[in-house]
Amino acid sequence: MTAVSVSAGSGGRIDARLVPAALVVWTGAAVGLLFAWWCAVLIGLLGVVFGGWLLVRGRWDRAAALVLLACGLVTAGLLAARAYGVASHPLHAEAGQRSSVRMRVELTNRPKPVYRKGFGDQQSGARTVLIAAKVHTASVAGRAVPGGADVLLFAPVRGWGALLIGQEVTVRGKLAPARGGDTTVAIVWVRGPPGNPGAAGFGQQAAETLRAGLRTASVSLGRDAGGLLPGLVDGDTSGLRHELVSDFKTAGLTHLMAVSGSNLAIVTGAVLMLLRLCRVGPRVAAALAGLALFGFVLLAGPDPSVLRAAVMGSVALAAMALGRQRSALPALSCAIILLVCYDPSMAVDFAFVLSVLATAALVLFVPRWSAGLRGRGVPSGIAQALAVPVAAHLATAPVIAGMSGQVSLVAVLANLLAAPVVAPATVFGVLAALSGPVLPWLATGFVWLAGPEAHWIVLVGTWSARIPGATIGWPPGWIGAVLLGALIVVVLLAMRYRRPRVVVLLGLLAVFTLTVPPRLLRPGWPPTGWAMVSCDVGQGDGAVLATADPHRAVVVDTGPDEEGIDRCLDRLGVRSVPLVLLSHMHADHVGGLRAVLEGRTVGAVALGAAQPRGWEFDAVREQSARAKVPVVTVPTGQRLSWPGLTIDVLGPLPAESHPVGHDGSTINNTSLVLRANTPAGRVLLTGDVETEAQTDLLASGASVRAEVLKIPHHGSRSQAPEFLDATHARIAIASVGADNDYGHPNATTMNRLRADGALLARTDQDGDVAVLPGSGRAAGPRLLRAGAPRSPP
Repeated sequence: MTAVSVSAGSGGRIDARLVPAALVVWTGAAVGLLFAWWCAVLIGLLGVVFGGWLLVRGRWDRAAALVLLACGLVTAGLLAARAYGVASHPLHAEAGQRSSVRMRVELTNRPKPVYRKGFGDQQSGARTVLIAAKVHTASVAGRAVPGGADVLLFAPVRGWGALLIGQEVTVRGKLAPARGGDTTVAIVWVRGPPGNPGAAGFGQQAAETLRAGLRTASVSLGRDAGGLLPGLVDGDTSGLRHELVSDFKTAGLTHLMAVSGSNLAIVTGAVLMLLRLCRVGPRVAAALAGLALFGFVLLAGPDPSVLRAAVMGSVALAAMALGRQRSALPALSCAIILLVCYDPSMAVDFAFVLSVLATAALVLFVPRWSAGLRGRGVPSGIAQALAVPVAAHLATAPVIAGMSGQVSLVAVLANLLAAPVVAPATVFGVLAALSGPVLPWLATGFVWLAGPEAHWIVLVGTWSARIPGATIGWPPGWIGAVLLGALIVVVLLAMRYRRPRVVVLLGLLAVFTLTVPPRLLRPGWPPTGWAMVSCDVGQGDGAVLATADPHRAVVVDTGPDEEGIDRCLDRLGVRSVPLVLLSHMHADHVGGLRAVLEGRTVGAVALGAAQPRGWEFDAVREQSARAKVPVVTVPTGQRLSWPGLTIDVLGPLPAESHPVGHDGSTINNTSLVLRANTPAGRVLLTGDVETEAQTDLLASGASVRAEVLKIPHHGSRSQAPEFLDATHARIAIASVGADNDYGHPNATTMNRLRADGALLARTDQDGDVAVLPGSGRAAGPRLLRAGAPRSPP
């Protein structure tokens, strides 16, 4: 009988005997949860048949064949039964009826905040936490329901956000169907505080104390680096801005903010290195490293990637203690088998999938690729540093592309730049967490040592994300993942042979030439002589009106977050803003104010006279005061003038016409309505005024005729047809976010404007949209999207 292995180049031979068993377990659990329980039975029986055939033929290592046979039986029995239990559980049926429920549950993961778009996209607006839990007892309408099921709790932050893993609580709420595809049988929308909370275990309480100490000590690093360090150490991203999270996604650095095998490798590696310097024997060193591994898992929490790495690390440490040659691939296979059998939902968890793929790529490809680079004269350390991020990115890129619908072109470079400082930052962060409860001053010192590394990673992430063309669009879902995976396989195979390699390189060069330069160069952007630009700020408003002075422009609304308006103003070269006009106090119009105030010279922030006093209003006042910029009120009827630009304030109408309240429509109807006179013609900026305010504005006798219309309320259906007709707009722009939840812009609204002869533009499809004066035979204004200019009919 022979052991089966695959070549790993100069890195030795890879032991692949346990891979088929791991694939049977993983595939069986996944198809059983995603499709039907009997699919797991079929996969398991195939594993049994194949394992038995290998035993009879003697073509495989006997122990590996027995493991394959046993895994087939487990898949056809245990995993299929788990999938059947999820589909047939009584709570699953009750969830479809939206029944009220009372249950006693045990938390199985830390509460994770669910953030809503708030002012400046700040995370302080979180009102809900998401908690995974195991049901002990439950009753629906007085009827007892069996426990043992997994549920997902959507609960208020207050009272629920500070709970720990292992605590038991009583839950009252309403059931809702789960998304499917995992072991969760129902979602519970929780009402009220947790009832009769039990005590968490000593280990979880100690871990939370360490995490809190690290958060406190990290504050000294500032907002971004201080929020990132806990993420590097224990996966705590509660202090990170959404803008930074978005930048890290674009740069391909999100894995740094989620604890995975790399973190465990860093911690256990540091412990083993210290023990080796102390001349500790291999068995004692393995035992002490195992304790460090266990403690780190306790600190970080039982996320799928953490547990996968912990099991794999435990197998590797056991091999070291026994004096046997370690093999990463058998350890990874053992981790997959054990973890999927323990929790079948890991088979379909994206974090687990990414973690396994990245680890497999490091095992299979890095030794060969780094050896090839060394053979071409590249120093060993540099060869390893180049091979690791390339292999990890290529292995995970198909899954990420399927999830996000985009492919990062800067991920390899960003990871190359960030990788050297991740290990020291993590080690210093762990030391800060350990010393925080006892010696806070020492924790501050360790945080100070981790500071330069954390700042560097933040710089790399933000810089990489701001490279034009950092990502390209890709088909989302399984189709996109399979397509990119197949493309990567074809390219890697072709690169092994000289002639196909030339063809592949020419093909990649052609694709790069056709797709990337237009995104990088944006021909003619910003266009010379632009009069008005509607910025692509997502689901919100952000407009820029040019003055006759170069690099000086008026800003009307700032979008929901800082990223969109900041990048738009940077592209336009705007360095001075004499006035920021905020139409009304909704977060999607004022959220990016900080970016405008901090990055440029600002004269004043102007509000309408009918703005209600709420938290958005207070935040505008606070941020303006911090930037030492005055806040002024512009009354209806006022004219504002600059060289090359005048703005007339047409609305809102006096307060007695629209009483001030705090519901959405009332606040929308307090929007400033502005008519700007520009070299391209009149531009009507309407905020979010709805039907009532539009009708009253026409009744007041105000002239709303304009060549360019910023469609009210993102093109919603709340429009007065006579108002749209009265504008006689030749260009109509909807400032709207892609795939928004509101159905904006409404098809009826857009068709009405199209029928009136307006040329339509949408920021979700066209990006930044510029309006320019007519040229040549064009009598009216011209519209320039991200591509070539077009003239309205």
